[in-house]
Amino acid sequence: MIIVSTDGSCLRNPGGAIGWAWVNHAGGSASGGAVSGTNQIAELRALLEAVRSHSGSEPLLIESDSLYAIKCASEWINSWRRNGWRTSSGGDVKNIELIREIDRAIAARPGPVRFRWVRGHVGNYFNEQADTLCGQAARKVAASGAGTDAPGSNAAGVPATAPGEPLIEPLPAEPVTEPLPVIAPQPAPAEPAAVATTITAHTPAAATAHTPAKTPRRRVSAAKSTPADALTLF
Repeated sequence: MIIVSTDGSCLRNPGGAIGWAWVNHAGGSASGGAVSGTNQIAELRALLEAVRSHSGSEPLLIESDSLYAIKCASEWINSWRRNGWRTSSGGDVKNIELIREIDRAIAARPGPVRFRWVRGHVGNYFNEQADTLCGQAARKVAASGAGTDAPGSNAAGVPATAPGEPLIEPLPAEPVTEPLPVIAPQPAPAEPAAVATTITAHTPAAATAHTPAKTPRRRVSAAKSTPADALTLF
């Protein structure tokens, strides 16, 4: 299986220079950019270039930190195609040209294409590499004022590395991250009611029974009480 990480960047969203990049986990990468766009366009372009650059029958798994790009390419695209490339409400599909290009690229590929969402900016090595490349591409475009979307070259004008070529740095183990548990706030304990107790002294029947005074209720200061819904957990 071929595993590729993709990422997109927009320096000023929307309308700023954009960059896109893909990184093959076995080695090889490519990047490019355009003078104007949006973050969503950059993410979709990265995904499209990853599919185009990895033709063949071997299964392809694309990792992205953009749920929008993944859902466009794997879930929503089927409904849009059936509806004649219209949304369920009859409106225009946003970024339709890129999405149709992705649909054609996946359909033309003999092998299957799958997608997996990964959390961005948490130390995922390949996601970070793609993030660095697309950011460099966007800044290069912004500085030069010219796009670098020529096939087979990256933002610096250097031919893209071919899949299988080793990356410069060794690949460390991917960190494992777990979500923090969510703890529901506990209700404050109810104040116990005062109970009047009658104690009968062990004296002859003629003696008078002694009944102590009722236990006074403890007054709780409003300033010290904390309502349950005001509890904040970090």
